[in-house]
Amino acid sequence: MRLTALPAFQDNYIWALQTPDGLTVFVDPGQAAPVFEAAAQGMQPAAVLLTHHHADHIGGVAELRERWPRLRVFAPEDERIDLDCERVREGDRVELSGFEFTVMDVPGHTRSHIAYLGHNHLFSGDMLFSLGCGRMFEGTAAQMLASLRRMAALPPQTWVCCGHEYTLANAAFARHVDPTNAALQRRQQEAMDMRSRSRPTVPAALAGELQCNPFLRTADAAIVAAVASRLGRAPADEVEVFAELRRWKDGFTA
Repeated sequence: MRLTALPAFQDNYIWALQTPDGLTVFVDPGQAAPVFEAAAQGMQPAAVLLTHHHADHIGGVAELRERWPRLRVFAPEDERIDLDCERVREGDRVELSGFEFTVMDVPGHTRSHIAYLGHNHLFSGDMLFSLGCGRMFEGTAAQMLASLRRMAALPPQTWVCCGHEYTLANAAFARHVDPTNAALQRRQQEAMDMRSRSRPTVPAALAGELQCNPFLRTADAAIVAAVASRLGRAPADEVEVFAELRRWKDGFTA
Protein backbone atom coordinates (compact mmCIF):
# COMPACT_ATOMS: atom_id res chain seq x y z
CA MET A 1 0.00 0.00 0.00
CA ARG A 2 1.17 3.51 -0.82
CA LEU A 3 0.01 6.39 1.40
CA THR A 4 -0.04 9.98 0.14
CA ALA A 5 -1.03 13.16 1.97
CA LEU A 6 -2.77 15.49 -0.48
CA PRO A 7 -2.71 19.11 0.77
CA ALA A 8 -6.02 20.99 0.76
CA PHE A 9 -7.05 24.45 1.96
CA GLN A 10 -4.49 26.02 4.28
CA ASP A 11 -3.53 23.03 6.42
CA ASN A 12 -5.86 20.08 5.67
CA TYR A 13 -4.73 16.73 4.37
CA ILE A 14 -6.79 14.43 2.18
CA TRP A 15 -5.33 10.96 2.66
CA ALA A 16 -4.96 8.66 -0.35
CA LEU A 17 -4.24 4.99 0.31
CA GLN A 18 -3.36 3.20 -2.94
CA THR A 19 -2.96 -0.45 -3.90
CA PRO A 20 -0.17 -1.50 -6.30
CA ASP A 21 -2.68 -1.61 -9.17
CA GLY A 22 -3.77 1.98 -8.55
CA LEU A 23 -7.08 1.57 -6.70
CA THR A 24 -7.27 4.35 -4.14
CA VAL A 25 -9.33 5.20 -1.08
CA PHE A 26 -9.56 8.92 -0.31
CA VAL A 27 -10.19 10.06 3.25
CA ASP A 28 -11.98 13.34 4.05
CA PRO A 29 -11.86 15.13 0.68
CA GLY A 30 -12.87 18.63 1.70
CA GLN A 31 -11.88 19.78 -1.78
CA ALA A 32 -12.30 17.92 -5.05
CA ALA A 33 -9.35 19.45 -6.95
CA PRO A 34 -6.57 17.53 -5.12
CA VAL A 35 -8.40 14.26 -5.82
CA PHE A 36 -8.84 15.14 -9.49
CA GLU A 37 -5.11 15.88 -9.70
CA ALA A 38 -4.27 12.58 -7.99
CA ALA A 39 -6.55 10.71 -10.38
CA ALA A 40 -4.75 12.32 -13.31
CA GLN A 41 -1.54 10.83 -11.89
CA GLY A 42 -2.97 7.32 -11.87
CA MET A 43 -4.89 7.01 -8.59
CA GLN A 44 -8.18 5.30 -9.45
CA PRO A 45 -10.89 6.27 -6.92
CA ALA A 46 -12.35 3.19 -5.24
CA ALA A 47 -14.15 4.86 -2.35
CA VAL A 48 -14.29 7.85 -0.02
CA LEU A 49 -14.14 7.55 3.77
CA LEU A 50 -15.55 10.42 5.85
CA THR A 51 -14.75 10.84 9.55
CA HIS A 52 -17.13 13.68 10.49
CA HIS A 53 -19.46 16.31 9.13
CA HIS A 54 -17.30 19.45 9.01
CA ALA A 55 -17.22 21.09 5.59
CA ASP A 56 -13.44 21.03 5.25
CA HIS A 57 -13.67 17.23 5.38
CA ILE A 58 -16.72 16.53 3.20
CA GLY A 59 -17.03 19.55 0.93
CA GLY A 60 -15.53 17.98 -2.18
CA VAL A 61 -17.66 14.84 -2.27
CA ALA A 62 -20.54 16.19 -4.35
CA GLU A 63 -18.14 17.33 -7.07
CA LEU A 64 -16.35 13.97 -7.01
CA ARG A 65 -19.69 12.23 -7.47
CA GLU A 66 -20.39 14.37 -10.52
CA ARG A 67 -17.33 12.84 -12.18
CA TRP A 68 -17.69 9.36 -10.68
CA PRO A 69 -21.43 8.83 -10.01
CA ARG A 70 -20.95 5.30 -8.68
CA LEU A 71 -18.17 6.24 -6.27
CA ARG A 72 -18.86 4.62 -2.89
CA VAL A 73 -18.88 6.97 0.08
CA PHE A 74 -18.79 5.80 3.71
CA ALA A 75 -19.76 8.16 6.52
CA PRO A 76 -20.94 8.24 10.14
CA GLU A 77 -24.62 8.37 10.96
CA ASP A 78 -25.17 12.13 11.08
CA GLU A 79 -27.95 14.02 9.31
CA ARG A 80 -25.55 16.91 8.75
CA ILE A 81 -23.76 14.80 6.15
CA ASP A 82 -26.42 15.34 3.48
CA LEU A 83 -24.99 12.91 0.93
CA ASP A 84 -25.98 9.62 -0.61
CA CYS A 85 -23.60 7.40 1.34
CA GLU A 86 -23.23 4.16 3.22
CA ARG A 87 -23.54 4.80 6.95
CA VAL A 88 -21.11 3.02 9.26
CA ARG A 89 -20.62 2.81 12.99
CA GLU A 90 -18.58 1.11 15.70
CA GLY A 91 -17.39 -2.34 14.68
CA ASP A 92 -18.51 -2.15 11.06
CA ARG A 93 -16.09 -3.31 8.40
CA VAL A 94 -15.53 -1.45 5.17
CA GLU A 95 -14.45 -4.04 2.61
CA LEU A 96 -13.45 -3.15 -0.93
CA SER A 97 -11.23 -4.73 -3.54
CA GLY A 98 -7.83 -4.72 -1.87
CA PHE A 99 -8.98 -2.79 1.23
CA GLU A 100 -10.39 -3.61 4.63
CA PHE A 101 -11.07 -1.12 7.43
CA THR A 102 -12.66 -1.37 10.86
CA VAL A 103 -14.78 1.54 12.06
CA MET A 104 -14.30 3.04 15.53
CA ASP A 105 -16.77 5.41 17.19
CA VAL A 106 -14.61 8.18 18.68
CA PRO A 107 -16.89 11.03 19.84
CA GLY A 108 -15.41 14.19 21.28
CA HIS A 109 -14.54 16.63 18.52
CA THR A 110 -18.08 16.03 17.22
CA ARG A 111 -20.73 13.73 18.62
CA SER A 112 -20.66 11.39 15.62
CA HIS A 113 -16.94 11.35 14.80
CA ILE A 114 -15.56 8.01 13.63
CA ALA A 115 -12.10 6.73 12.72
CA TYR A 116 -11.04 4.04 10.26
CA LEU A 117 -8.38 1.47 11.11
CA GLY A 118 -6.83 -0.63 8.38
CA HIS A 119 -3.54 -1.68 6.82
CA ASN A 120 -1.66 -0.43 9.88
CA HIS A 121 -3.09 3.08 9.44
CA LEU A 122 -5.50 4.96 11.70
CA PHE A 123 -7.42 7.67 9.87
CA SER A 124 -8.27 9.78 12.89
CA GLY A 125 -9.80 12.87 11.29
CA ASP A 126 -9.78 15.72 13.80
CA MET A 127 -9.72 13.58 16.95
CA LEU A 128 -6.06 12.65 17.35
CA PHE A 129 -3.30 14.82 15.89
CA SER A 130 0.44 14.42 16.13
CA LEU A 131 1.32 15.93 19.55
CA GLY A 132 -2.26 17.08 20.08
CA CYS A 133 -5.97 16.41 19.76
CA GLY A 134 -9.00 18.18 18.34
CA ARG A 135 -11.13 20.77 20.06
CA MET A 136 -14.26 19.58 21.85
CA PHE A 137 -16.98 21.21 19.77
CA GLU A 138 -19.74 18.82 20.82
CA GLY A 139 -18.37 16.11 23.10
CA THR A 140 -17.48 16.10 26.77
CA ALA A 141 -14.03 15.76 28.30
CA ALA A 142 -14.92 12.27 29.50
CA GLN A 143 -15.99 11.23 25.98
CA MET A 144 -12.92 12.75 24.37
CA LEU A 145 -10.56 11.12 26.85
CA ALA A 146 -12.25 7.73 26.39
CA SER A 147 -11.90 8.02 22.61
CA LEU A 148 -8.24 8.98 22.85
CA ARG A 149 -7.58 6.10 25.23
CA ARG A 150 -9.08 3.68 22.71
CA MET A 151 -6.80 4.97 19.98
CA ALA A 152 -3.79 4.97 22.32
CA ALA A 153 -4.41 1.27 23.00
CA LEU A 154 -3.90 0.31 19.35
CA PRO A 155 -0.64 -1.40 18.36
CA PRO A 156 2.26 1.06 18.79
CA GLN A 157 3.37 0.52 15.19
CA THR A 158 0.07 2.02 13.94
CA TRP A 159 0.48 5.11 11.77
CA VAL A 160 -1.70 8.04 12.84
CA CYS A 161 -3.09 9.83 9.77
CA CYS A 162 -4.80 12.98 10.97
CA GLY A 163 -6.69 15.66 9.08
CA HIS A 164 -4.46 18.71 9.57
CA GLU A 165 -0.85 19.88 9.59
CA TYR A 166 -0.84 21.08 13.20
CA THR A 167 2.32 19.41 14.49
CA LEU A 168 4.51 22.48 15.01
CA ALA A 169 1.79 24.41 16.84
CA ASN A 170 1.02 21.33 18.94
CA ALA A 171 4.74 20.88 19.67
CA ALA A 172 5.01 24.42 21.03
CA PHE A 173 2.21 23.74 23.51
CA ALA A 174 3.48 20.28 24.42
CA ARG A 175 6.95 21.67 25.16
CA HIS A 176 5.37 24.38 27.35
CA VAL A 177 3.57 21.70 29.38
CA ASP A 178 6.40 19.13 29.37
CA PRO A 179 9.68 21.02 28.80
CA THR A 180 12.10 18.28 29.88
CA ASN A 181 10.75 15.49 27.65
CA ALA A 182 13.72 14.50 25.46
CA ALA A 183 11.58 12.46 23.02
CA LEU A 184 9.31 15.47 22.55
CA GLN A 185 12.30 17.71 21.88
CA ARG A 186 13.50 15.31 19.20
CA ARG A 187 10.05 15.11 17.63
CA GLN A 188 9.77 18.90 17.53
CA GLN A 189 13.13 19.20 15.78
CA GLU A 190 12.18 16.45 13.34
CA ALA A 191 8.91 18.25 12.52
CA MET A 192 10.71 21.56 12.04
CA ASP A 193 13.13 19.90 9.62
CA MET A 194 10.25 18.31 7.70
CA ARG A 195 8.33 21.56 7.36
CA SER A 196 11.47 23.44 6.28
CA ARG A 197 11.51 21.07 3.29
CA SER A 198 7.73 21.42 2.76
CA ARG A 199 7.19 17.80 3.81
CA PRO A 200 4.19 16.61 5.86
CA THR A 201 4.95 15.82 9.49
CA VAL A 202 2.38 13.02 9.41
CA PRO A 203 1.64 10.17 9.46
CA ALA A 204 3.13 9.77 12.90
CA ALA A 205 3.88 6.46 14.61
CA LEU A 206 1.61 5.87 17.58
CA ALA A 207 4.64 4.69 19.58
CA GLY A 208 6.12 8.18 19.35
CA GLU A 209 2.82 9.82 20.23
CA LEU A 210 2.64 7.74 23.41
CA GLN A 211 5.98 9.26 24.43
CA CYS A 212 5.32 12.83 23.34
CA ASN A 213 1.64 13.72 23.06
CA PRO A 214 0.42 15.22 26.36
CA PHE A 215 -3.21 14.37 25.57
CA LEU A 216 -2.29 10.67 25.51
CA ARG A 217 -0.33 10.96 28.75
CA THR A 218 -2.90 12.34 31.18
CA ALA A 219 -1.83 9.82 33.85
CA ASP A 220 1.86 10.66 33.47
CA ALA A 221 3.37 12.35 36.52
CA ALA A 222 4.86 15.23 34.51
CA ILE A 223 1.54 16.10 32.88
CA VAL A 224 -0.42 15.77 36.13
CA ALA A 225 2.11 18.03 37.87
CA ALA A 226 1.86 20.67 35.15
CA VAL A 227 -1.93 20.70 35.36
CA ALA A 228 -1.84 20.77 39.16
CA SER A 229 0.44 23.80 39.04
CA ARG A 230 -1.97 25.56 36.71
CA LEU A 231 -5.00 24.68 38.84
CA GLY A 232 -3.28 25.46 42.14
CA ARG A 233 -4.35 22.07 43.48
CA ALA A 234 -4.26 18.40 42.61
CA PRO A 235 -6.71 17.49 39.84
CA ALA A 236 -9.59 15.31 40.97
CA ASP A 237 -9.04 12.63 38.33
CA GLU A 238 -7.72 11.97 34.86
CA VAL A 239 -10.78 13.52 33.23
CA GLU A 240 -10.03 16.79 34.98
CA VAL A 241 -6.40 16.56 33.87
CA PHE A 242 -7.56 16.20 30.28
CA ALA A 243 -10.23 18.90 30.53
CA GLU A 244 -7.83 21.46 31.95
CA LEU A 245 -5.13 20.50 29.46
CA ARG A 246 -7.60 21.08 26.60
CA ARG A 247 -8.71 24.44 28.05
CA TRP A 248 -5.07 25.42 28.42
CA LYS A 249 -4.39 24.55 24.80
CA ASP A 250 -7.49 26.43 23.61
CA GLY A 251 -6.09 29.69 24.98
CA PHE A 252 -2.40 29.02 24.32
CA THR A 253 -0.27 31.28 22.13
CA ALA A 254 3.38 30.45 21.52
